Amino acid sequence: LSFFLLFYLFADVFPSSSSKLTKWKGEIKKRLDSEYKEGGQRNWVQVFCNGAVPTELALLYMIENGPGEIPIDFSKQYTASWMCLSLLAALACSAGDTWASEVGPVLSKSPPRLITTWEKVPVGTNGGVTVVGLVSSLLGGTFVGITYFLTQLVFVNDLDISAPQWPIIAFGGLAGLLGSVVDSYLGATMQFTGLDESTGMVVNSPANEVKYIAGKPILDNNAVNLFSSVVIALLLPTAAWGFWPME
Repeated sequence: LSFFLLFYLFADVFPSSSSKLTKWKGEIKKRLDSEYKEGGQRNWVQVFCNGAVPTELALLYMIENGPGEIPIDFSKQYTASWMCLSLLAALACSAGDTWASEVGPVLSKSPPRLITTWEKVPVGTNGGVTVVGLVSSLLGGTFVGITYFLTQLVFVNDLDISAPQWPIIAFGGLAGLLGSVVDSYLGATMQFTGLDESTGMVVNSPANEVKYIAGKPILDNNAVNLFSSVVIALLLPTAAWGFWPME
Protein backbone atom coordinates (compact mmCIF):
# COMPACT_ATOMS: atom_id res chain seq x y z
CA LEU A 1 0.00 0.00 0.00
CA SER A 2 1.28 3.49 -0.77
CA PHE A 3 2.89 5.63 1.90
CA PHE A 4 0.08 8.17 1.41
CA LEU A 5 -2.62 5.72 2.42
CA LEU A 6 -0.58 4.39 5.33
CA PHE A 7 0.12 7.92 6.56
CA TYR A 8 -3.51 8.96 6.17
CA LEU A 9 -4.92 5.98 8.00
CA PHE A 10 -2.37 5.55 10.76
CA ALA A 11 -0.82 8.96 11.29
CA ASP A 12 -4.01 11.00 10.99
CA VAL A 13 -7.35 9.23 11.15
CA PHE A 14 -6.70 6.48 13.68
CA PRO A 15 -4.64 8.37 16.29
CA SER A 16 -6.85 11.44 15.97
CA SER A 17 -10.05 9.54 16.64
CA SER A 18 -8.43 7.47 19.40
CA SER A 19 -6.92 10.45 21.21
CA LYS A 20 -10.21 12.32 21.14
CA LEU A 21 -11.99 9.29 22.57
CA THR A 22 -9.35 8.98 25.28
CA LYS A 23 -9.85 12.61 26.35
CA TRP A 24 -13.64 12.26 26.18
CA LYS A 25 -15.11 11.97 29.71
CA GLY A 26 -11.58 12.15 31.08
CA GLU A 27 -12.67 12.97 34.61
CA ILE A 28 -14.69 9.77 34.82
CA LYS A 29 -11.88 7.64 33.39
CA LYS A 30 -9.38 9.17 35.81
CA ARG A 31 -11.42 7.82 38.71
CA LEU A 32 -11.61 4.35 37.17
CA ASP A 33 -8.15 3.84 35.66
CA SER A 34 -4.96 4.16 37.69
CA GLU A 35 -2.93 4.50 34.47
CA TYR A 36 -5.11 7.10 32.73
CA LYS A 37 -3.05 9.83 31.04
CA GLU A 38 -4.38 13.36 30.87
CA GLY A 39 -4.86 14.48 27.26
CA GLY A 40 -4.77 10.98 25.76
CA GLN A 41 -1.14 11.20 24.64
CA ARG A 42 0.63 8.06 23.36
CA ASN A 43 4.27 7.19 24.03
CA TRP A 44 6.61 5.65 21.48
CA VAL A 45 6.06 2.11 22.78
CA GLN A 46 2.30 2.39 22.27
CA VAL A 47 2.79 3.86 18.80
CA PHE A 48 5.19 1.05 17.90
CA CYS A 49 2.95 -1.75 19.17
CA ASN A 50 -0.05 -0.37 17.26
CA GLY A 51 1.84 0.67 14.12
CA ALA A 52 4.63 -1.88 13.64
CA VAL A 53 2.49 -4.51 11.91
CA PRO A 54 0.75 -2.22 9.36
CA THR A 55 4.02 -0.39 8.65
CA GLU A 56 5.84 -3.64 7.91
CA LEU A 57 2.99 -4.85 5.72
CA ALA A 58 3.01 -1.58 3.76
CA LEU A 59 6.74 -1.89 3.13
CA LEU A 60 6.42 -5.54 2.07
CA TYR A 61 3.58 -4.58 -0.26
CA MET A 62 5.69 -1.94 -2.00
CA ILE A 63 8.65 -4.30 -2.31
CA GLU A 64 6.42 -6.95 -3.84
CA ASN A 65 4.03 -4.83 -5.96
CA GLY A 66 5.39 -1.30 -6.16
CA PRO A 67 3.82 1.86 -4.69
CA GLY A 68 0.70 1.95 -6.89
CA GLU A 69 -2.81 1.30 -5.59
CA ILE A 70 -4.80 -1.71 -6.81
CA PRO A 71 -8.35 -2.98 -6.21
CA ILE A 72 -8.73 -5.89 -3.82
CA ASP A 73 -9.40 -8.82 -6.12
CA PHE A 74 -8.23 -12.27 -5.02
CA SER A 75 -8.88 -13.82 -8.44
CA LYS A 76 -6.38 -11.48 -10.13
CA GLN A 77 -3.98 -10.29 -7.42
CA TYR A 78 -4.08 -12.74 -4.52
CA THR A 79 -0.85 -11.73 -2.73
CA ALA A 80 -1.41 -7.98 -3.09
CA SER A 81 -5.05 -8.28 -2.00
CA TRP A 82 -4.05 -10.39 1.00
CA MET A 83 -1.47 -7.79 2.08
CA CYS A 84 -3.94 -4.92 1.70
CA LEU A 85 -6.54 -6.67 3.82
CA SER A 86 -3.90 -7.70 6.35
CA LEU A 87 -2.86 -4.07 6.80
CA LEU A 88 -6.50 -3.02 7.07
CA ALA A 89 -7.14 -5.77 9.63
CA ALA A 90 -4.23 -4.64 11.81
CA LEU A 91 -5.40 -1.00 11.81
CA ALA A 92 -9.04 -1.93 12.40
CA CYS A 93 -8.01 -4.23 15.25
CA SER A 94 -6.17 -1.39 17.00
CA ALA A 95 -9.01 1.06 16.40
CA GLY A 96 -11.67 -1.38 17.56
CA ASP A 97 -9.85 -2.16 20.80
CA THR A 98 -9.27 1.53 21.52
CA TRP A 99 -12.87 2.51 20.87
CA ALA A 100 -14.11 -0.33 23.09
CA SER A 101 -11.81 0.54 25.99
CA GLU A 102 -12.60 4.26 25.81
CA VAL A 103 -16.36 4.16 25.21
CA GLY A 104 -17.46 0.99 27.01
CA PRO A 105 -16.49 1.94 30.60
CA VAL A 106 -18.22 5.33 30.30
CA LEU A 107 -21.50 4.49 28.56
CA SER A 108 -22.18 0.95 29.75
CA LYS A 109 -24.93 0.76 32.37
CA SER A 110 -23.94 -2.73 33.51
CA PRO A 111 -20.60 -3.94 34.92
CA PRO A 112 -18.22 -5.71 32.55
CA ARG A 113 -17.93 -9.47 32.49
CA LEU A 114 -14.67 -11.37 32.24
CA ILE A 115 -14.52 -12.87 28.76
CA THR A 116 -13.15 -16.22 29.98
CA THR A 117 -15.64 -16.93 32.80
CA TRP A 118 -18.43 -14.38 32.20
CA GLU A 119 -18.24 -13.33 35.85
CA LYS A 120 -18.90 -9.69 36.73
CA VAL A 121 -15.68 -7.76 37.32
CA PRO A 122 -14.80 -4.13 38.22
CA VAL A 123 -14.60 -1.53 35.45
CA GLY A 124 -11.06 -1.45 34.05
CA THR A 125 -10.39 -5.18 34.45
CA ASN A 126 -8.24 -6.57 31.65
CA GLY A 127 -10.45 -8.91 29.66
CA GLY A 128 -13.68 -7.37 30.87
CA VAL A 129 -16.25 -6.84 28.11
CA THR A 130 -19.63 -5.13 27.77
CA VAL A 131 -22.20 -5.00 24.99
CA VAL A 132 -21.45 -1.29 24.58
CA GLY A 133 -17.74 -2.01 24.32
CA LEU A 134 -18.20 -4.74 21.71
CA VAL A 135 -20.48 -2.53 19.62
CA SER A 136 -17.91 0.27 19.92
CA SER A 137 -15.16 -2.04 18.66
CA LEU A 138 -17.35 -2.92 15.67
CA LEU A 139 -17.87 0.77 14.95
CA GLY A 140 -14.16 1.54 15.36
CA GLY A 141 -13.20 -1.11 12.81
CA THR A 142 -15.99 0.03 10.49
CA PHE A 143 -14.67 3.60 10.71
CA VAL A 144 -11.27 2.41 9.45
CA GLY A 145 -12.95 0.27 6.77
CA ILE A 146 -14.99 3.21 5.49
CA THR A 147 -11.87 5.40 5.37
CA TYR A 148 -10.02 2.74 3.38
CA PHE A 149 -13.00 2.22 1.06
CA LEU A 150 -13.27 5.95 0.29
CA THR A 151 -9.53 6.10 -0.37
CA GLN A 152 -9.92 3.22 -2.82
CA LEU A 153 -12.66 5.12 -4.67
CA VAL A 154 -10.42 8.18 -5.02
CA PHE A 155 -7.04 6.65 -5.84
CA VAL A 156 -7.66 3.26 -7.47
CA ASN A 157 -8.24 2.84 -11.20
CA ASP A 158 -10.18 0.06 -12.96
CA LEU A 159 -12.71 -0.44 -10.18
CA ASP A 160 -15.38 -1.02 -12.82
CA ILE A 161 -13.66 -4.21 -14.04
CA SER A 162 -12.63 -5.51 -10.61
CA ALA A 163 -14.31 -7.38 -7.81
CA PRO A 164 -16.69 -5.29 -5.65
CA GLN A 165 -14.88 -3.21 -3.03
CA TRP A 166 -17.77 -2.61 -0.58
CA PRO A 167 -16.84 -5.70 1.50
CA ILE A 168 -13.87 -3.64 2.74
CA ILE A 169 -16.26 -1.84 5.09
CA ALA A 170 -17.69 -5.08 6.52
CA PHE A 171 -14.19 -6.54 6.76
CA GLY A 172 -13.00 -3.53 8.77
CA GLY A 173 -15.91 -3.87 11.18
CA LEU A 174 -15.29 -7.59 11.64
CA ALA A 175 -11.57 -7.01 12.22
CA GLY A 176 -12.37 -4.38 14.84
CA LEU A 177 -14.79 -6.67 16.68
CA LEU A 178 -12.66 -9.82 16.55
CA GLY A 179 -9.53 -7.84 17.39
CA SER A 180 -11.20 -6.56 20.53
CA VAL A 181 -12.29 -10.09 21.47
CA VAL A 182 -8.76 -11.49 20.97
CA ASP A 183 -7.31 -8.57 22.92
CA SER A 184 -9.77 -9.16 25.76
CA TYR A 185 -8.97 -12.87 25.91
CA LEU A 186 -5.24 -12.22 26.08
CA GLY A 187 -5.84 -9.52 28.67
CA ALA A 188 -7.92 -11.87 30.82
CA THR A 189 -5.32 -14.64 30.75
CA MET A 190 -1.91 -13.00 30.33
CA GLN A 191 -2.34 -9.60 32.01
CA PHE A 192 -2.56 -9.27 35.77
CA THR A 193 -5.54 -7.40 37.15
CA GLY A 194 -6.04 -6.59 40.80
CA LEU A 195 -7.99 -4.23 43.02
CA ASP A 196 -5.97 -1.84 45.15
CA GLU A 197 -7.98 -1.92 48.37
CA SER A 198 -6.39 1.29 49.64
CA THR A 199 -7.55 3.37 46.65
CA GLY A 200 -10.39 1.26 45.26
CA MET A 201 -8.80 1.39 41.78
CA VAL A 202 -8.01 -1.43 39.37
CA VAL A 203 -4.24 -1.91 38.90
CA ASN A 204 -2.08 -4.04 36.62
CA SER A 205 0.73 -4.99 39.02
CA PRO A 206 0.62 -7.37 42.00
CA ALA A 207 1.36 -5.95 45.46
CA ASN A 208 0.63 -6.66 49.11
CA GLU A 209 -2.43 -4.41 49.21
CA VAL A 210 -3.78 -5.62 45.87
CA LYS A 211 -6.59 -8.17 45.71
CA TYR A 212 -6.28 -10.57 42.76
CA ILE A 213 -9.03 -10.43 40.11
CA ALA A 214 -7.75 -12.20 36.99
CA GLY A 215 -4.82 -12.99 34.72
CA LYS A 216 -1.11 -13.61 35.11
CA PRO A 217 1.69 -10.99 34.94
CA ILE A 218 3.09 -12.24 31.63
CA LEU A 219 2.30 -9.44 29.18
CA ASP A 220 1.61 -5.73 29.53
CA ASN A 221 -1.08 -3.85 27.62
CA ASN A 222 1.27 -2.87 24.79
CA ALA A 223 2.34 -6.48 24.20
CA VAL A 224 -1.30 -7.62 24.20
CA ASN A 225 -2.12 -4.98 21.59
CA LEU A 226 0.80 -6.12 19.43
CA PHE A 227 -0.07 -9.82 19.62
CA SER A 228 -3.75 -9.14 18.90
CA SER A 229 -2.81 -7.11 15.84
CA VAL A 230 -0.54 -9.89 14.55
CA VAL A 231 -3.18 -12.60 15.03
CA ILE A 232 -5.93 -10.64 13.27
CA ALA A 233 -3.61 -9.50 10.46
CA LEU A 234 -2.56 -13.10 9.73
CA LEU A 235 -5.89 -14.91 10.03
CA LEU A 236 -8.62 -12.65 8.68
CA PRO A 237 -7.32 -12.04 5.11
CA THR A 238 -7.08 -15.81 4.50
CA ALA A 239 -10.64 -16.25 5.78
CA ALA A 240 -11.83 -13.34 3.61
CA TRP A 241 -10.44 -15.02 0.48
CA GLY A 242 -13.09 -17.73 0.75
CA PHE A 243 -15.97 -15.25 0.96
CA TRP A 244 -14.80 -12.30 -1.16
CA PRO A 245 -17.08 -11.76 -4.17
CA MET A 246 -15.62 -12.27 -7.61
CA GLU A 247 -15.80 -9.86 -10.56
